Amino acid sequence: MDAQDFNIVFVGAGNVATHLASACARKGCRIVQVYSRTEASAQTLAHGLGCPYTTDLSEVSPEADLYVVSVKDSALEEVVEALSRYGNPDALYVHTAGSMPMEVWRGKVSRCGVFYPMQSFSKQRAVDFSEVPFFVEADSQDGVSRLKKLAGLLGSKVYEASSEQRKYLHIAAVFASNFTNHMYAVCEHLLAAQGLPFGSMLPLIDETARKVHELSPVEAQTGPARRNDRNVIDRHLDMLKGEPELALIYDLLSQDIHAYESKKQQ
Repeated sequence: MDAQDFNIVFVGAGNVATHLASACARKGCRIVQVYSRTEASAQTLAHGLGCPYTTDLSEVSPEADLYVVSVKDSALEEVVEALSRYGNPDALYVHTAGSMPMEVWRGKVSRCGVFYPMQSFSKQRAVDFSEVPFFVEADSQDGVSRLKKLAGLLGSKVYEASSEQRKYLHIAAVFASNFTNHMYAVCEHLLAAQGLPFGSMLPLIDETARKVHELSPVEAQTGPARRNDRNVIDRHLDMLKGEPELALIYDLLSQDIHAYESKKQQ
């Protein structure tokens, strides 16, 4: 199966859809149409892909053999309901949500699945899809094979994962990416209050990320919480008295880090 065998409608024009549609087009897939309820977003993405767009799901093209839905979780079921009435009834329908089950398609389309690229996407940053792991699921082996083929065109890391497994992938990714990034925001806040640049932390951030390519996260852990150094921990908590929310986060994380270390020693 070649890239030309994929005729795709992208439903959504946000971060994930923008990167995914652009990558598919670069690999030679035919992008039949883009849908977004926001005309500016639909027009921008469609213009970049050289395809038509619509803001009305009743006008979605029936010529696709694959419909890729990348919308907010809260809007997914409504979109699925409408899309199933107007798209090609013989096509494969997938969503890209990490935390939503394949079951949202059940009883609405004849072929369905999930195509989940596990990465943090921002429109203003390029994504190297050769490094992005794809997790696929479908209601038939033919569907799984088709999604694996598409993922293989885009990158080299392709896995099968059930809806249950994918829920845990998603929550793990929240800890690894979203919460970690928020810690950077806290770091920037603390430094800015003292007139210090966040950029001074970048070498430390980069080295911490590099280490877990070679060591397990528990083995790579350093700092006062790992050692349970109460002198340092209590001093830091005292410094955070004026920001009790941060003090609570610091205390809870310190306790959990030490708990992981204790388990490792058992």
